Amino acid sequence: MTTRRTGLALLGAAGLAWTGGGQSASEQGKDVVVFAAASLQNALDEIARQWHRETGKTAVISYAASNTLIKQIEQGAPADIFFSADLDWMDYGQQKDLIKPDTRFNLLENRLVLIAPRDASVRVNVQPGFELTALLKGGPLAMGNVDAVPAGKYGKAALEKLGVWDSVKDKIAQAESVRAALLLVSRGKAALGIVYQTDVAADLRVKIVGMFPENSHPPIIYPIALTKQSTNPDAQAFLNYLRSARRPFERQGFTVPVQGQQS
Repeated sequence: MTTRRTGLALLGAAGLAWTGGGQSASEQGKDVVVFAAASLQNALDEIARQWHRETGKTAVISYAASNTLIKQIEQGAPADIFFSADLDWMDYGQQKDLIKPDTRFNLLENRLVLIAPRDASVRVNVQPGFELTALLKGGPLAMGNVDAVPAGKYGKAALEKLGVWDSVKDKIAQAESVRAALLLVSRGKAALGIVYQTDVAADLRVKIVGMFPENSHPPIIYPIALTKQSTNPDAQAFLNYLRSARRPFERQGFTVPVQGQQS
């Protein structure tokens, strides 16, 4: 079984589970508590269910933007594993002594895409100087928060590199996570959005209308590590299991590079 928590309720839920001293929630309940980037939800849920079938053990997975999750860990929220959508927030966790550096490695890679509602007729050649403002037709561009959410940071970097950021920076609908940005497009609240390639598989009401050149933004790398506070022996076992679980990630569109890379 996989238990999930998402979004704004996460800190409150974690706070209720955390006793504030002595054993963490993961030690008491023996479940492995994973704080994971929102874009990982579909693949990670599948892997956790598979792990439960094979071992009888449970992963409790909380999904949100990477910046939100690591700040909650910093504030004392109990987690055994932090799975980030970019290197910066894992670096932050390491600098703040919130993770175990010797358990850290890069697990996945992703692509950045431009999406539109499924019934849209638009097709975009994402290149330097492309007419993004005209494509929006007066509506907003959905993105994760460009100062904090990894997908938003990658998106802003790409638009700057392509020379179109200044033309759309006042038209951005900034969301708390990449999945929230996806939802804005899915519900018709935004004509276009910037998300990860893997997010599109989670919502049949959107489609990819353009691919961002990989050289237009920093590489999209997902590092993972045990948290400093974790003493749950099952956490290392689940980390190892994730390391070997290629197919569920690949089915969602992630690239799984040669394993064993330290980040």
